[in-house]
This record gives sequence, structure tokens and C-alpha cells, in this order.
Amino acid sequence: MRNTDENMSHRNNRIAGIVTVFVFAMVAFSIFAVPPAYRLFCQVTGWGGTTQRVETANNVILERQITVRFDSTTAPSLPWKFKPEQLSQTMKVGEAQLAFYRSENLASKAVSGQANFNVSPAKAGRYFKKIECFCFTEQTLQPGEVVSMPVSYFIDPAIDEDPNLDEVETITLSYTFFRLDEEGYPELASLEK
Repeated sequence: MRNTDENMSHRNNRIAGIVTVFVFAMVAFSIFAVPPAYRLFCQVTGWGGTTQRVETANNVILERQITVRFDSTTAPSLPWKFKPEQLSQTMKVGEAQLAFYRSENLASKAVSGQANFNVSPAKAGRYFKKIECFCFTEQTLQPGEVVSMPVSYFIDPAIDEDPNLDEVETITLSYTFFRLDEEGYPELASLEK
């Protein structure tokens, strides 16, 4: 009887150890692997209004016109004024455009920030192509510095082949600037609001 109890106890301890290791592995996976995989999925598919990054402009320009509106938000912990320099641009589908956002550091020290972006309607995200954008890299502004930050983009002519987007005449490009800490990560205070 004692041998059976010891075997059962040993087996239970081994199962508890395996379950513990499995739980820790799943937590580590959710912290380190899921966010990059989700970000990559959004970038590839345009899910949630994520725009697409491309190396060069498109060669095909259609007669269809779309108006792109520009929007901006700044996280409360980032002491910057951040706004679009133009409210909108109307363009032909496939035509490359250049828009600018103005940022000003209101702090008495250098501050770094990073912009997140999306478009609405979200279903247009896969057709909104950025060639170059300030949002691709971290931005650092010196005290009182004012900069004009460009974004070069176009609407992919493939939008014309998607019947779900026939009614789309306006796309809104939105940026939210977050403050970065010394290690280059968004500050938690920025994300909690």
C-alpha cells in the first residue's frame, strides 16, 4: 500500500511540474511571441486599418478620386503639440501624395516619441500604401524644437477591384504619438489613458 501511495504521489508531483512548465511557457509565449506575430499579421493583411508599407510608388493611376483626411492625437504623457498641416487631400487612386504633420516639443528637455497609425474605414487599410513615413522610426525633439514630418503614400489601384470598397470616397489617416522611455518603449502612462 505504501509503494502505491509513493508512486501516486510521485506521479502527481510530475504532472504538477509539467503543468507548471506548460503554464509558464504559455505566459512567455503570450508576452513575447503573440504581439510581434499580431503586428505582422495586421501589416500583411491591413487588419484593423493597418496601412501597408511599400518601397516604391505605383505606376497605375485611375480616374477614381478619394479624399484622405488627416487626424492626430498625442498621448497625455508626451509634451508635444502634434497636428496635420493639411486637413485633407483629394487625389486619384494610384497617385503618390506627400502630406506633413507638425510637431513641437513643449518640454524643457529632449523628448522621444513614436507614432502609431491606422486608417478608417478599417477595410481600406490593405490598400493604403506608405512609401515613407515619420511613423516608421522613433522621433526625438529638442526643447522647443518644431519639425515638419512627412508621409509619402498612395491608394493601391486594387481598391477598385474590391466590391466591398466601391462606396469609399474618404479615408481617414490617424496617428497617435506616444512618449518613449529611455529604452525606447512606450511609457506605461501613455498606454493607460
